[in-house]
Amino acid sequence: MLELFAVISLTVVVAIVPGPDFAVVLRNALVGGRLAGIMTALGIALALAVHVTYAIAGIGLIVSQSILLFNALKLIGAAYLIFLGVTMFRSASPAGPVDTHTTGMHPMKALRWGFLTNVTNPKATMFALSVFLQVTSPETAVWTKIGYGAIMAGGVFLWFVLVTIFFTLPVVRLGFMKIKLWMERSFGILLTLFGIGLAATTNSSRP
Repeated sequence: MLELFAVISLTVVVAIVPGPDFAVVLRNALVGGRLAGIMTALGIALALAVHVTYAIAGIGLIVSQSILLFNALKLIGAAYLIFLGVTMFRSASPAGPVDTHTTGMHPMKALRWGFLTNVTNPKATMFALSVFLQVTSPETAVWTKIGYGAIMAGGVFLWFVLVTIFFTLPVVRLGFMKIKLWMERSFGILLTLFGIGLAATTNSSRP
């Protein structure tokens, strides 16, 4: 029961702290509509399931203990965030009459954005790894660990679905659409800064 409480608590904290995942979900929900936001959330949850899988398998421990592998992962993640941020900034445009009513983003593109944003994030790697190293014990059954992983992925998905639902309420979304150009540019700059910050922390010290 204590393990379960710890897993749920960590998931809640990680989910609600703003980061690249939050920025991507919010942008896609506001610009692409509710389905785009939900599909982005699903992509993040699927990526977290990947992190959970290799954390349970022990691969995550190898990555965390290898300076070369960990820094390579950080640089890949940083490059993707910078690419996504620049793309978002360059594609920013004022809202037209259709933007406030229909979706302008293909669901699979939204899912891909969510998945790649999370799967290349080393912080998500360390989150999954910390749960299975610090919370569980060698005596914890594999199926129990899988259950914890499902709670983690499901909890993050639920949080971002709630975020999507709120920010796609007509009144809320209409307000954001009035500043769509600057909103998208701001999200682009934010993701780029996340990427630069991630790259800047790459060094020769053990993670």
